[in-house]
Order: sequence, then C-alpha cells, then structure tokens
Amino acid sequence: MRDDRLSKEALDMNIEQFLLRSEDEMDFLPIIPLNESDQEDLNGIEIPAEIALLPLRNTVLFPGVVLPITVGRDKSIKAVNEAYKTDKLIGVVAQKDSSVEDPAIKDLEQIGTVAKIVKLIKMPDGGTTIIIQGKSRFYIESILEDDPYFKAKIKKLEEEESPKDNDFDAYIANIKDLAADIVQLSPNIPTEASIILRNIENPSFLIHFVSSNLNTDIKDKQRLLELNQIRQRADLLMQLLQKELQFVELKNKVTTKTRTELDKQQREYFLQQQMKSIKEELGGDSNLQEIKEMQKKAEAKKWPAAAKEMFKKGVEKLERMHPSTPDFSVVYNHLDLMLDLPWEQYTEDHYELKKARKALDTDHYGMHKIKERILEYLAVLKLKGDMKSPILCFVGPPGIGKTSLGRSIANAIGRKYVRLSLGGLHDESEIRGHRKTYIGAMPGRILQSIRKVKSSNPVMILDEIDKVGSDFRGDPSSALLEVLDPEQNHTFYDNYLESEYDLSKVLFIATANNFQNIQPALRDRMEVIDLSGYAVEEKIEIAKRHLVPKQQDLHGLKSSHFKISDKVLEKIIQDYTRESGVRELDRQLASIMRFQARELVSNGKLKAIVTAEDIEKILGKSKYSNEIYKTANMAGVAIGLAWTYVGGEILFIETSLSDGKGELKLTGNLGNVMKESASTALTYLQSNAKKYNLDSILFEKKNIHIHVPEGAVPKDGPSAGVTMMSAIASALTGKRVKPFLAMTGEITLRGQVLPVGGIKEKVLAAKRAGLKEIILCWQNEKDVQEINPAFIKGIKFHYVKTMNQVLEKALVG
Repeated sequence: MRDDRLSKEALDMNIEQFLLRSEDEMDFLPIIPLNESDQEDLNGIEIPAEIALLPLRNTVLFPGVVLPITVGRDKSIKAVNEAYKTDKLIGVVAQKDSSVEDPAIKDLEQIGTVAKIVKLIKMPDGGTTIIIQGKSRFYIESILEDDPYFKAKIKKLEEEESPKDNDFDAYIANIKDLAADIVQLSPNIPTEASIILRNIENPSFLIHFVSSNLNTDIKDKQRLLELNQIRQRADLLMQLLQKELQFVELKNKVTTKTRTELDKQQREYFLQQQMKSIKEELGGDSNLQEIKEMQKKAEAKKWPAAAKEMFKKGVEKLERMHPSTPDFSVVYNHLDLMLDLPWEQYTEDHYELKKARKALDTDHYGMHKIKERILEYLAVLKLKGDMKSPILCFVGPPGIGKTSLGRSIANAIGRKYVRLSLGGLHDESEIRGHRKTYIGAMPGRILQSIRKVKSSNPVMILDEIDKVGSDFRGDPSSALLEVLDPEQNHTFYDNYLESEYDLSKVLFIATANNFQNIQPALRDRMEVIDLSGYAVEEKIEIAKRHLVPKQQDLHGLKSSHFKISDKVLEKIIQDYTRESGVRELDRQLASIMRFQARELVSNGKLKAIVTAEDIEKILGKSKYSNEIYKTANMAGVAIGLAWTYVGGEILFIETSLSDGKGELKLTGNLGNVMKESASTALTYLQSNAKKYNLDSILFEKKNIHIHVPEGAVPKDGPSAGVTMMSAIASALTGKRVKPFLAMTGEITLRGQVLPVGGIKEKVLAAKRAGLKEIILCWQNEKDVQEINPAFIKGIKFHYVKTMNQVLEKALVG
C-alpha cells in the first residue's frame, strides 16, 4: 500500500475518537471515507438537476466526508427510501435553526452537499440509519415540492483546484499543526488521530474533514461550506482552529487544576478510609471511641443545665468535624476541660472543733487569732450546713508561716489544698483565661487549680497578693475583684470555659506582707487578719517543736540523740538573728546540723548536749549585741521604734548642735513625712522654749543636724515624731535620754501624742533588743494588752497623752 494511502484499519476507525466536541452535543458521528482516492472523482460525478432534500440538525456535511445518520422524521425517511431506490443520491442541507422539529422552506440553508447513500440499515425499533458520503456542493435554485418530502431544483458548484504555491502549503501545514495540538490537548482523543491527520494528502479533503470535525457553531461550518475559493476556506478554518485551540488550552488548564485538587482530596479521602479500616481492625476508630467515652463520662456528671447543654452542642460539633481540622483539637480540649472540672463535687468538712484545734496547734505554734477565726467558721458551718466561704487575708512579715498555715487549715477541716502564687503576675488572662480560639489558649489559673484538685470547695491560697503587677497587658488585681467577692464569685466567668462556674464554696486565703500595696477595692473585699512577728519565747517553742526535728531529719541525724537547751536556743535567736519570722533561725540551725553531721562522720559519736561555747565555735562571734544601747547613752541620742514589712526595727535618732543661723538639717534617707515630723518637733520646742527652760537664742545661733543611721535604708512615717522631739530636746538641754528606753508616737503642734500602728512588732523588736522601757500613746494600750504577757515580761510601758509627759519620762539630769 502506498504511503499516501490510509490503512484499512485506520480508515475504518470511528471518528468519534477524533471529535472536538462532547458526544451529547451531536446526533450523528462523522467517519473517515473508505478511500481517499475517491476525492479525485468527486467533481466528475453526474449530479441530477432535481433532487430530494434531507434537512440535518446540528451539523453540516462536507464533500468527501462520511457520516452515519439516524433518520427519524417521516419526510426524511420517505426522501431517503426514494433516493435509495434510484441513484442513491440525496441533497443534504443544514437547518438554520436546529430547534425546529418540522422545518419549512424558509428554515433551510441555500447551499448544501450532494451525498451518496452508501448503506441503509433498518433498525429493530423501526428507525432507519444511513451512511452517507458527501460528493459535491450545490445551490438550491427553487423548491419544487415539500410533500411528501422536499424536492428542489439545484445547481452544482464547481470545486476550485488546490493552489500550488508555498503560501497555500503553509496554510495546510499550519492547519495540520493546529489540529494536532488540539488532539494533543484533548484527553478523550487518542494520539493516533494526529498521525491520521498528517497522512491526509489532499488539501481540499483535509479542509473538509477538519471543518466537519471542528467543535464550533453550525453557522461557522455553513460559512466554510459556502466559500467557493479554497484559500479563503483555509484562512477561515485556520482562524476557527486558533480560537478552538485557545479554548482547549484554557479548558485543559482549568481541568488540570481541578483534577489536581480533586486528586489531592481523593487521595486524602482514600488514606482516611484506609486508616479508618485499620483502626476498625485494631478495635474501632479511636476518635469515635474517645467521643463515646466523653459522652459516657458526661452522663455520670452532676453539672448545671447550661453547662450540660454547652457540652451537648460541643460533642455534636465534634462528631461532624474531621480529626485533621485545626478546630477539632480546640473543641476537644474545651470539652475535656468541662469533663475534668468538678462541677458540684465537694469534699466533706470535718466539724469536730477539738480535732480541728488540735490539728492547727500541731502544725503551728501561737497564731491564736487566726485559729479562733477558723474554728468560728467551722462552728457556723456545722449549725447552718451551708454558707459562703469567707475571704481571709493574712498580713504579716515574711517567715512567720502564713502560707504553710493555709495547708494546716485545709488539713484541719478536711479539704483539698491548692496554692496560687500571684507574685509578679501581670496578665489578666492568667486569672480569667484566654479565648479558646487563640493558639495556645488555656483556662485561667483559678480553674486550672480547681481542675487539678478535683474539688469545688478547696482551701485556695492566693500567695503574695500584694505583689501583683499592673501594666499595659492588664490589671490582674481588677480581675480578682470578681473572684474574691462573695456576692459575685458564685457566677465566676472564665473566658476559656465560656460558662459560669461557682467559686462560692472555695475558702480563699490571701497572704501579703504590705497591706497598703493591695488595691483599695480588693482590700475592701477581704477580711484582714494581722499576723505579728514571734516573740523570743515563741521562737524557742517553734524551734523545739518544728525546726530542730526537721533539720535533724534533713541532715540524717534523726537517730542521733543530742539536745539543744532553751538557753542555747535563746542565745542563737538573740545573738545571731534579728527577724520577725524564723527563716534565719532555721538557717542557723541548719548550720549547726551540718557541723554535727561532720562530727558524727569524723569521730563516730556526738556530744549529748550542745553548749553555748559550741554555738560560738560553729556560728562564730555574735552578730548582734545589746551593748550598743548602753554605749549610745549620750545627750542628743534617742531610740525609736519602727515598723517594716519584715517586722519591727530599732532606730537611733542622733541630734547635734553647731554654730550657725538656726538651720535644720536632716540626713539618713528620710521620707517627707519623717522630715515634717522633725520640723514639727523643732517648732513645738521653739514655741515652748520658756516652758522647758530653753534659751531662745539657741534656735537663732545654732544649727540643728538630725541624722538617722543606716542611711542606705529609706525611712518614712510619723511614728518617730516623739523620738525626734526627745533627741532635739536632749541636745538643746544637755540632758541624756534615759538608757534602755524606746518610744514611738506621732506628734502635733498642739503638743498631743497620737497613736501609731504596728505596736506588737515594735514591742517585740524592743524586747529582742533588750530594751526595758517603752513610751507609747495612751490609745495604744489596747494593742499592748493583745500581746501575751509572757512575751513582754520585763518591759515597763509608759502611756502618755502629751509631749510634755514624754519629756518628763525620757530626759534625765
């Protein structure tokens, strides 16, 4: 077979594979002619002057192209049967409007193609299928009949010879390339189609064949058929192919993109299905299993109706979500929190007051005021059965056991214990929680603590509440207003939980060193209980009962029997510590235990009793001494008492006179209030100079310099007023202040002495320092009476109302 001829298999191939349009857009199927050489005799065929017409919808028949057509209309069937009986030639014309079911003369195009009926097939359903091959174009001059079928007088249109120039050859080559590109980009057309196109040698047939299979509008195909010049036909076809190629490229791009997305989704879907099958084989889907377990836990929960409804909606939402979605973990963690919270779960309180008192006394020595308050709370709880927990605030110097007392209270009343450290807290979300939509969001520390202890009525220690920070990120102390208000905390709202939670049964105990640093609105919500420092006697008992046994256990000396007498403990307390609490004492005892442990390891035995000499050998020479108060006994020097957040302190007020112009100079890092007290004292003495036998010239000729030692330590407050006045009076009169005498009180220009605070800490500081007499305002007598008399044994108190009484008792000749 020659190279320019198509193989039998290729020629018989159904052109359905080569169509550029979808199957549902056509009623028939064009195929390749059996022999391309038939094209050579197309112009020589004898065309009758009158011929039956076959109107076609949806397509145009071109010369040389073979089409199978299913004939369904009565007129068309009659025309086909009549033509098949005679010369088998029929005129095929396209309808102007394919939607017209029964076309009239005006609905037919003027130019069509004479076709030969190659085969007529009677179908089992009564229909007729014909295979026709286009032969030659014709023009309808007139319609002779329209019944029983269309019959027209026609004129044959001669075909122009194909030009033999390079320009036309380029047209043909371009048409082949464009058609091949379209075939390449169309996934439903096999690649063999481009090979068939390249093997078509006849330019006219190539144009007719590509035009017939072009996926374009019927009107464009009719225009191609009507053009007489083959060059014009090739030019129009090339334009339509360019348009089609652009459309196919765009369609292919969209299809590829969509397919890629679908492939990815299908891949994920198949993988998820495989994973699901594997999990089912191993014992069920873990996610569904977890959700079922959550629902099972929820059924046993006792919680409010609002929380129950919220959980139900959350579970329904979780069931609809895929585990790989980001929101799945957010919803899951939220529901997990709801399940973990002890909704309406309470521990049973111990109402036996004697046992509670014993438990408190076992853990802490002293602190009678707090213990009495806790026992009162238990008594009311026992009688009433239910009450809002009080909001307590323990205020006192560090190291006295405020925090550990909270644990003792929890043990005494049989509740869970949790501690919340607020020192340095600066973010309001730490209290109320974050919105759960944020990355890394979590509930506030209040709910986290309750979740941890699994009880809705624990003892919660809010440690260091006076050290809560406040900056641009928020004010946590304002968030605590809701937590610590008994009228509000039964509906505490956490941002993460997004629901109300009852905190009214929680026993909140706040601790603070400096009550003034707490926000006023927060102070108003708490019941303040002042905790003073320990007296020497209390520290000895604490050391014997708690500190010494603890340190022996920590240093492996529990089984070693040696004693530390009360006298030795007193020496440690007075000569090596100056504090309100017992932390420094604990450290000194730890030093002794380390020495004892070394002795035991080195010598194999220990002395039965630790003596005062042993203490000096272990701890060195005394760090503190009371002798300073004897050597400081000179004119112009007085001893004052001050309160600090670590307890009471001793202050020396030194006054010196020098020649000058009556100026007052103050040094020692004094605050404004303390400076004003010095000015008030000087003005009072100056205005009452005659009363105290003072030479008024001294105030004009002498400069007065007041200094308070330890200049690096800031000092302020009105309580040093009487001490400053006594020091100035001592310097001006030359009389010394009575030895071992301390004083504290505020003064006025009228000569009155006003009460001050922190009396217990100040009195205990004086006792620690070995002072024997204290001058106080008469209104502070009630504060002294609250101190255990055993702790202040040996101290004489002078209660005064006026500054004149102060000078009478303080100055000696």
